[in-house]
Amino acid sequence: MARALPRSALATASLAVLSVSAGLVAASPAQAATGAITGLAGKCLDVAGADSADGTPVQLYDCNGTAAQQWTVGTDGTIRALGKCLDVTGNSTADGAKVQLWSCTGGANQKWTVTSAHDIVNPQANKCLDVTDNNSANGTRIQIWSCSGGSNQKWTAPAAGGSAPAAPMAVAPYLYNGWGNPPDPSTITRATGVKWFTLAFVLSNGYCNPQWDGSRPLAGGVDQQTVNTVRAGGGDVIPSFGGYSGNKLESSCSSASELAGAYQKVVNAYGLKAIDIDIEADAYSNGTVQQRTVDALKTVKAGNPGLKVYVTIGTGQSGPDTSLINRAAASGLTVDAWTIMPFDFGGAGQNMGNLTVRAADGLKNALKNAYHYSDDQAYRDMGISSMNGVTDQNEVVTVNDFRTMLAYAQQHHLARLTFWSANRDRPCTGGPADSCSGVSQSDWDYTRVFAAYTG
Repeated sequence: MARALPRSALATASLAVLSVSAGLVAASPAQAATGAITGLAGKCLDVAGADSADGTPVQLYDCNGTAAQQWTVGTDGTIRALGKCLDVTGNSTADGAKVQLWSCTGGANQKWTVTSAHDIVNPQANKCLDVTDNNSANGTRIQIWSCSGGSNQKWTAPAAGGSAPAAPMAVAPYLYNGWGNPPDPSTITRATGVKWFTLAFVLSNGYCNPQWDGSRPLAGGVDQQTVNTVRAGGGDVIPSFGGYSGNKLESSCSSASELAGAYQKVVNAYGLKAIDIDIEADAYSNGTVQQRTVDALKTVKAGNPGLKVYVTIGTGQSGPDTSLINRAAASGLTVDAWTIMPFDFGGAGQNMGNLTVRAADGLKNALKNAYHYSDDQAYRDMGISSMNGVTDQNEVVTVNDFRTMLAYAQQHHLARLTFWSANRDRPCTGGPADSCSGVSQSDWDYTRVFAAYTG
């Protein structure tokens, strides 16, 4: 994503994608888990009358251990009881559409994602399984409704579906503390289940010395507080070096060894598992700076076994400039994800989901050519970092575009799926620039889409 902070009024990035499985479903998958699904007032998701006929209502009812309350959460996205699937009536995506039992068809209205925030989401509608009118009485119908975080949308499902997302590090929205009204990451975690955040930006203070935004110390300030908050919630942070604005360490440090030392200071300060190098300013087009960055990253990777290194770069509609990728490959540097920022292509009215897929395919081809990877190897070594809502160039990246990205990431097992930014993943209410998406949405809609990514 264009990590250009601060940037113009409504430009910043977010990529979120929802997994929509397709294909006709046969027997329950081998790794499925079976048991009761409990919700409001401790009651169970129940097939009315234990009737397996197509169209039987699904309701809330006292838990009784019968087969009508034994649900199999499958790895294919289905939730089944009595040999049939949990189904949204009429293939509807509207608030208030009732759910029922129906023969399994493989349709999108029978696909569900159980998040670590205890939501059960239908990706097609991007809506949550909901107890109608928050009524805990026996026999209350179950429906889908826009996700609100309410207790009538919280469910505890069998382990196969109720665990945390399988790719928590891959889905780490950018969060920026430098100005405006940064969100509390614990609020986002409670609402979406996402626990990892890419914390922006580490810059130079004018010398080869890393500080947040080039002015805030690594320890003791608001950024340290964010790290502590995220870790207290069971997640972790990925500091991002660079962005669009400010003094870059890669230019301020005079050698690769000095730059590696600056990176290492941040790794040591927080005991990191991953870092992000966000390359989007003019300085990075300089061959000397590119080589310095490549050599420094080789040193950091060699000295920190297990540390994941992500490199985030801009892209055109057909893929990124390949100079840095080719230089890295020629120098023997491999990273854990080459991640493109597929926005700011220029001009409104474009389908940003489709353009993202096109650009990502271009990145795949660039990695194949540079590293002699197979298609599968290339996909697994790349990522997408989008921008949610209205971009700097007035493109509109919609929640549906995020679903397109999610489906692509799921299909190809991308290493990273993120966006700029968590700050922007909420509707505009007159706050500062880059504090909202500029589109009609509920809080954290974009994050919820990417939260479904399983890697």
